[in-house]
Amino acid sequence: MNVHEDAPLLEIRDLRVTFNGPAGPAEAICGIDLALDAGKVLGIVGESGSGKSVTMMAVMQLLPPSAEITGSVKFKGHELIGLPPQEMRKLRGARIGMIFQDPLSAFNPVLTIGEQICEALRLHDRTLSRGGARDRAVELLEMVSIPQPDRRARQFPHEFSGGMRQRAMIAMAIANSPDLLIADEPTTALDVTVQAQILDVLQRLREDLGIGLMFITHDLGVVAGAADEVAVMYSGRIVERGAVDDVFYSSHHPYTRGLLAALPKLGGSDGPLTPIEGTPPSLRNRPPGCAFRPRCHIAIPLCGAAQPALATIANVSTACHLFSHFEAMP
Repeated sequence: MNVHEDAPLLEIRDLRVTFNGPAGPAEAICGIDLALDAGKVLGIVGESGSGKSVTMMAVMQLLPPSAEITGSVKFKGHELIGLPPQEMRKLRGARIGMIFQDPLSAFNPVLTIGEQICEALRLHDRTLSRGGARDRAVELLEMVSIPQPDRRARQFPHEFSGGMRQRAMIAMAIANSPDLLIADEPTTALDVTVQAQILDVLQRLREDLGIGLMFITHDLGVVAGAADEVAVMYSGRIVERGAVDDVFYSSHHPYTRGLLAALPKLGGSDGPLTPIEGTPPSLRNRPPGCAFRPRCHIAIPLCGAAQPALATIANVSTACHLFSHFEAMP
């Protein structure tokens, strides 16, 4: 694969994903732009249905045939959209790894963890012997802090706890030393202690292997401790983007501020958490203008007339017509 040394590790431009079904087309992703450099962590946050996972499945070319994908997705300067399936298969699991949201359903229940890691290794390296693959599988399990890795490699997925399955999924994702690792909700349904262990494993891999990490989550607290940059998604669009500290301390979009207001505060709070009223719009029936307008308590007539574009001030890019009026917000 021809690569450009000065290109970002991953560059997404005007990505759009439309699902065509009996009820008509539904545009899940409405033209997003993202970039990630090697060794960096980009967090993508938002409510369920905001388009986070669909974006990454489009990058991996794992969406069903009913999905129409347009725009550009470049990996090391090489275009992935329209890439022949056999070429994409050479990248998936080798140069691009993915940690799926539910490791129990992602693993084959009738094969041991070790067998499945060996399969991932030998699929991309035909010269690797069975014994060599098994030794490497044990080494990978040890790398992600699974105790007694030699014994655990002979066990089945149901014999692992939720946290251990997640670490085994990480081991399989990094088996072939990928340049890019996509983590889709890797800490969902895990207790805070196990979450911290998973995040520590990912941080060590990033430092030791120089992996670029795309971190998909609905948990802003996880992003605060793990990411360099954050992109906030709502209804298939990016509504705010910037360095983590800039977005957390200088956010402008009312949706981002709503997400932050709903976070529990360390050491207690002066009052109840503030929820975001309402629900996200239907993909087939988005309101005109800004999709967040029906839930926004400071919307103005312009919000219903035109879709706001991302504008950058003070290192934060925000898509909001009230960008210049936020100082007056309560």
